[in-house]
Amino acid sequence: MTDNKRVSNKQILDKINDLKVGDEGLNALAIKIVSRMVKLKSMEDWFDHVNRAEIAGSVAYQDLELTEEEEALGEAAKLMTLMNLFKEEEQNKKCDINKGRMAKVNKILRKGKK
Repeated sequence: MTDNKRVSNKQILDKINDLKVGDEGLNALAIKIVSRMVKLKSMEDWFDHVNRAEIAGSVAYQDLELTEEEEALGEAAKLMTLMNLFKEEEQNKKCDINKGRMAKVNKILRKGKK
């Protein structure tokens, strides 16, 4: 059952019954599982919130002291990845927005090569 294949509820219950855990042990296990899931979800929410904060980006990269060209290269890589994603999902409006951003990045990169 640990090879990432789908299993039925019956298979899970049979496995639990084989362990002879009993209702009390099963309830304790269920509480632990739910508790961990709630903690993970709250950690995920916190992480998303922190990463979306404007200050997060500036703090994360302040020690790198990137040049304008280096920042543009990083942004170009991100935009190209997003462009591939949007093309696969046929999200044309997002592709158009992305192209506009890419044009600004290309302008910075061309300026750096002069």
